[in-house]
Amino acid sequence: MAKALKTIRNKAGDAPIEAALILGSGLSDVGTLLDGKITIPFSELKGFPQGGVSGHGKELLIGEMGGRRIAILTGRQHYYEHGDPAAMRPALETLKQLGVRTLLLTNSAGSLDRDVPPGNLMLIADHINHAGVNPLIGEDTDARFVNMVDAYDPTLRAATHAIAARLEIALKEGVYMWYSGPSFETPAEIRMAQVLGASAVGMSTVPEVILGRFFGMRVWACSSITNMGAGMAEETISHTQTKEVAKWGAEKLMRLLPALVEEL
Repeated sequence: MAKALKTIRNKAGDAPIEAALILGSGLSDVGTLLDGKITIPFSELKGFPQGGVSGHGKELLIGEMGGRRIAILTGRQHYYEHGDPAAMRPALETLKQLGVRTLLLTNSAGSLDRDVPPGNLMLIADHINHAGVNPLIGEDTDARFVNMVDAYDPTLRAATHAIAARLEIALKEGVYMWYSGPSFETPAEIRMAQVLGASAVGMSTVPEVILGRFFGMRVWACSSITNMGAGMAEETISHTQTKEVAKWGAEKLMRLLPALVEEL
């Protein structure tokens, strides 16, 4: 962590970074919103994502958005890549040391709500950790017992709904269920998820939410809906589809996020 922190400060200076944004599959265009952008490849930062999931960027961007200095990770490492739920911990710990108080997360997800079809956004209000693993396993302090009530900051969610209404962006919120991946869910698993109260399914985000709360950050998360859950529509779900349809959600996020950051 210390080496990555030194590299970032050498390249981007010591001014505090107020918020960090992690981008999901097909959403890297959001990084073009930054003014005065400084680009640092993950390969130069020890502990940052070194994975190879297509549709994810491999850079840390630092610049101005909504009048605030923020960092953007153009990609993330997933549990299914190496079986480590804490893979993003070094990166998030580094961001905390840089002054980050608010963690903004995006992902691409499958919808279980027919009123939220592909191309729409779903604000995450809560999650179900179906994968059953936790990034804090092995942490040996009492800080590991993280309170997850209101893990998705209610104030930020309320502000997002107000912004979406002003910008005329359709926005519902719901519960995100985390599956480990990398295979997509079966129709039976989708039916189970619906019974348990999930509104969307995906293969990321939950470990970062837990880590963000562990580090004392406010957390916000939003899904770009790329498909309906398995068995809910006559379509062949694929990662190619995820990357292509995610661009529709990216266009909406590029309108929504600067206004949200401005209100932090």
